[in-house]
Amino acid sequence: MEHIVIIGNGIAGVTAARHIRKNSDKRITVVSTETDYFFSRTALMYIYMGHMKFEHTQPYENWFWKKNRIDLVKGYVNTVDHLNKSLILANGSSIAYDKLILATGSKPNKFGWPGQDLPGVQGLYSKQDLDQLEANAPDNKTCKRAVIVGGGLIGIEMAEMLRSRKIPVTFLVREDSFWNGVLPAGESALINEHILEHHIDLRLGVNLGEILADENGRARAVVIKETGEEIACDVVGLTAGVSPNVDFLKDSGIELGRGIKVNRHLETNIKDIYAIGDCAEQHESIGNRRPIEAVWYTGRMMGETVAQTICGNKIEYKPGHWFNSAKFLDVEYQTYGWVFSERGMKEYEQHFHWRDDKELICITMAFHKETKQFLGINTFGIRMRHEIFDRWLTEERDVFYVMEHLKDANFDPEFYTTYETKIVSKFNSEFGTNITPKKKSWKRIFSNA
Repeated sequence: MEHIVIIGNGIAGVTAARHIRKNSDKRITVVSTETDYFFSRTALMYIYMGHMKFEHTQPYENWFWKKNRIDLVKGYVNTVDHLNKSLILANGSSIAYDKLILATGSKPNKFGWPGQDLPGVQGLYSKQDLDQLEANAPDNKTCKRAVIVGGGLIGIEMAEMLRSRKIPVTFLVREDSFWNGVLPAGESALINEHILEHHIDLRLGVNLGEILADENGRARAVVIKETGEEIACDVVGLTAGVSPNVDFLKDSGIELGRGIKVNRHLETNIKDIYAIGDCAEQHESIGNRRPIEAVWYTGRMMGETVAQTICGNKIEYKPGHWFNSAKFLDVEYQTYGWVFSERGMKEYEQHFHWRDDKELICITMAFHKETKQFLGINTFGIRMRHEIFDRWLTEERDVFYVMEHLKDANFDPEFYTTYETKIVSKFNSEFGTNITPKKKSWKRIFSNA
């Protein structure tokens, strides 16, 4: 019986295992060192905040794996020996495979800062990181201040977690506005305001110089590189992005870039070895997508794709139109298609930005300067329907059509405040059009009309 071994029990690896089982009787083994069973990584913050327990983050009961004949091995893989199709584990044992799927995920970035490995310094990616934060910052008596380094989504999640326990937070962001390498200026400014409203000490345009130790060897302060200012703290959160977890593969013969190089079928340069999820790097980007995408839903899609290939239905990985969602403290964020920041805008791209005059609510819509084709939208504080924007992007609708039918995309219930009239009014004023928003049509929403 063909033996499929998967390294990593995150969303990518577990999806691959489940779909291989659905389509075959192959022997399946999942190897992981993080936890005994699969859990939802995106829910980790809510455990610390007291909204749920760890067991609530596990989508499947513990008996699920044995019932579905998916063997689980807890251990760390030291070596992939592709010549003998064998894995060597840290405990000295080995596992033979016929086909191997690498789904090893990411690890927090470190940039050689002095003191980055001191006790009290940590990332926020794994279950072990969560346990470490619980030990380092159980309350505001043990942890009188935390400093977070890096202004991305993980950083703002960590800030929200610590503030939920009334722990003061200083947030060091090297950009001159929060996440402005991704967000257009108006949206970045809105998030700056929102962070400050939550009594977070936001420091823009600064870099970490070093982390200082106390007499016991624990982190006691950070030093800002530009000014030499020393900020006392008990915890330092390193959230300056993540990178593929591939160090153990450097002498394996598997081609590496930043991640594990794969083709459209998620195959590596070594026969019968595949890579999926955060650790996989496309040889060539798919459209405007980055070669590496550390996103939950793309990991799931890669798992489904590689399972089809392994089960005899070889297909290409096709992620479709870009979308994502997140929360910046109390503000929900959604993006569909491509809306680049000013520093990354394409020469053909034009933006329309609207912000409510009372609430922290805004949108930015991108479209082609010449053809007026709708390219994408970012929304803050307004829930939109993924399937509607996905359809409009596929149909290559123009921005005027999108504005006219914007109500169809609104996800909020009937008696919620709506903003389409204000949005379209500003668009008309800015571009000299005379668009009247149509009433919401359930026919248009649930059909291809």
